[in-house]
Amino acid sequence: MSDQDIRERTQKTAEKLFSGGAKLERPYSLWREFDRGLANDFSRFITGNLYSREVLTIQERQMAACAMLAALKARDELKVHANAALNVGCDPKKLVEIFFQTATYAGMPAVNEALAAFREVLEARGEWPLPS
Repeated sequence: MSDQDIRERTQKTAEKLFSGGAKLERPYSLWREFDRGLANDFSRFITGNLYSREVLTIQERQMAACAMLAALKARDELKVHANAALNVGCDPKKLVEIFFQTATYAGMPAVNEALAAFREVLEARGEWPLPS
């Protein structure tokens, strides 16, 4: 695959994930402040090569990312990916279920952090409270 193809895949995938929804600072913006070239390399690898693979759907990738970030209690990164998950059509109730599932592996503090972060994202999107 050519560099141009990867660049296009990166842009297309990033557009799906990160345009719209809550206005959050993407990690890419922070990376660029320190090293623009390395930021582009990371972005092409993560978004252009990994997230654009078709073994998992983009929704499944986002749900997996949200589960892992919830377990790690990586609140800011979780907000970015929860917003991205909603942008690509993930069901918010399934994300809530995933966050509760982390209790088994990471404990209730991880669940509480994830739910609080997710509520912030939903509020910023004007989608809180969730319908019953």
